[in-house]
Amino acid sequence: MPGNPYDGHTLATVLPEIEAQIGAPLTRIVADRGYRGHNAPPDMGFKIYISGQRRGVTDAIKRELRRRSAVEPVIGHAKAEHRMGRNFLKGPHGDAANAVLAAAGYNFRRLLAWLAMIWRVLSAAILAETVQFAIIKPV
Repeated sequence: MPGNPYDGHTLATVLPEIEAQIGAPLTRIVADRGYRGHNAPPDMGFKIYISGQRRGVTDAIKRELRRRSAVEPVIGHAKAEHRMGRNFLKGPHGDAANAVLAAAGYNFRRLLAWLAMIWRVLSAAILAETVQFAIIKPV
């Protein structure tokens, strides 16, 4: 977000957009420790669970907290491999463009890896078929 605000202070701004994207009201939010002093509106009717929290955490919430930890490596890869560690674009529009371009680069790399896997499977199947045909064919 523009201005590099504290994580917990971005919650009130982001929540309506999240609900609009998923099309359903939120019942709980699983966040990292940066959201301890959050400014979420109390009338929204959800609970915020923070990593490391012990009280009131069920097994399902523990699974969600572990799942949230799977996002951290993606952020690390975006910073290291997709130039999110340093932004050379000017202003808030440059910050937004840099984030979008880094996400597009990350998704494009995943798409290329998927296409390479399909290519390997198809070429192995074609190679196996030609080898089998060559063995069966009488000379």
